[in-house]
Amino acid sequence: MTESNVFTRKLDRNLPVAVKAEGVWITDASGKRYLDASGGPICVNVGHGRAEVADAMAKQARNLAYVHGTMFTSGPVEELARRLSIHADRGINRFYFLSSGSEAVEASIKLARQIHIASGNPSRHRVISRWQSYHGATLGALSVTGKPSMRDPFLPMIPSSIHIPPPYCLRCHYGLVYPSCGIRCATALEDTILLEGKNTISAFVAETIGGATIGAMVPPVEYYPLIEKICRKHGVILILDEVMSGMGRTGRWFGMHHYAVNPDIITLGKGLNGGYAALSAVGCREEHVRLIREKSGNFVHGHTFSHHAVGAAAALAVVGILEREQLVEQADLRGQYLKNRLLRLKDHPNIGDIRGIGLMRAIEFVMDKQNMTPFPRAEKITEQLTGLMFQNGMITYPCTGFANGAGDGIMLSPPYIVSEAEVDQIVDTLESAIHAVFP
Repeated sequence: MTESNVFTRKLDRNLPVAVKAEGVWITDASGKRYLDASGGPICVNVGHGRAEVADAMAKQARNLAYVHGTMFTSGPVEELARRLSIHADRGINRFYFLSSGSEAVEASIKLARQIHIASGNPSRHRVISRWQSYHGATLGALSVTGKPSMRDPFLPMIPSSIHIPPPYCLRCHYGLVYPSCGIRCATALEDTILLEGKNTISAFVAETIGGATIGAMVPPVEYYPLIEKICRKHGVILILDEVMSGMGRTGRWFGMHHYAVNPDIITLGKGLNGGYAALSAVGCREEHVRLIREKSGNFVHGHTFSHHAVGAAAALAVVGILEREQLVEQADLRGQYLKNRLLRLKDHPNIGDIRGIGLMRAIEFVMDKQNMTPFPRAEKITEQLTGLMFQNGMITYPCTGFANGAGDGIMLSPPYIVSEAEVDQIVDTLESAIHAVFP
C-alpha cells in the first residue's frame, strides 16, 4: 500500500488518482480512461466537465461565497427553490437546502416530527421505513436505512425505528405473485401502524425507486396510491426519498411522477448538484411551513453550510442544462435503449433479472435461475464483476445483500448525455465480464 495521509473510504486497496473528467469519461494520472457507467454513485447526470457549472460557481464565489442561512438569503437560493417548485409540482413548493442526502433525510424526519408537535400531536415520534432501503449513513438516516449489514455495527447507537417489507416482486416477502397479491407489501404499512400504536407514528419514508441496496426496484403502479391512502387515513406524514431517483434519473423530473401520489415531503441530493457541489434539499408543502411558523415560531434545525449560495449556483446551472438540453427526456430515451441492449443478456443462466427505469438500471445475478437462488455472499460475485470491469476501464455501482443477506447485482446509471455508441460499449464490456466470471 502506498503511504498517504488521506483516510480513504476503501482501506484494502490503492486508488488511482483521477486528474480529469469530461462527458462520461474519467482519466487517471497514468492516462487510463474510464467510462463512468454509473455516474459515480448515481450522481453525475449532466456529465463531467461542464464549464458553465464551474463558471457559475466561480462567479458566485467572487460575488458572494457565504452568508449564514439565519441572517440572509441569496439570489441563487431563491431562484433554485422557485425552479424546483415548478418541476416538482404536486404541492411541493418550499425547499430547505443542505449538503448531503443523509442530512436531507434527517431534516425530513425532524420536520415531520415538528409538524405533528405544531398540530397538537406530540405523541407521534416513530418512523416506519422499508427493509433493503438506503437513506443515509449518519445515525438518524441510518435508523431508517434498511440494510442490516450497514446498521449492525451501530445498533446500540441509532434511534429505534420500524421496517416493513419492500415492494420487491421478484422475491416477495409473502410468497405472493403480482397482481393477485393485492399489493400486500403496501397493506403491511397499515398493519404495522395499528400494531405499533397508531398515535405514535410520525412518518413513513421510502425511496421512490429502490436504490443500490436493492438494485433499481420499481414498485407496482398501485403501490404508492395505496401507501398514500393509508398515510392519510392514519395521519402519517409521507416522505419520498428522491435523492437518487430525482432530477431526471428515471426519465421524469422526479420518480414520484410515475405514480398518482402526493407526498408531504421529498428529499433531494445527488443529481440536484450533478456532482459539482455538496448540495441537497428537503421539499415540503406551504401549509406545513405556515403551521410551524404560526405554532412554533421556527424550524428547530440548522447547519453551518445550509442554504449555501455557491452550492445553489451550481445546482441552478445543472437545472438550466437539464431544461435547455431536454436531458430528462434524453434519460428516458437512452434508458430505453440501454434496457433493449441489456435484454440480449436475459437468457444467460446466471442472470436472474434485468430491471429498472430510465437511466437507473440493474442486473441481478443468481446461482440457480429456476429457483432464483442467490450466490453465497462469500463468493463476492458482484465484487468480481465490478472489479474486472474497473480494470477494463468501466465504472459500475455494486448492489449486494438484498436477498436475506445474500444477493448480487450491479447498477448502470450513466450521465444522461451518454451516446448510443457509449451504451453499446457499456453492454459489451459487461457481457465480456460476465463471460469471464461465469465461463
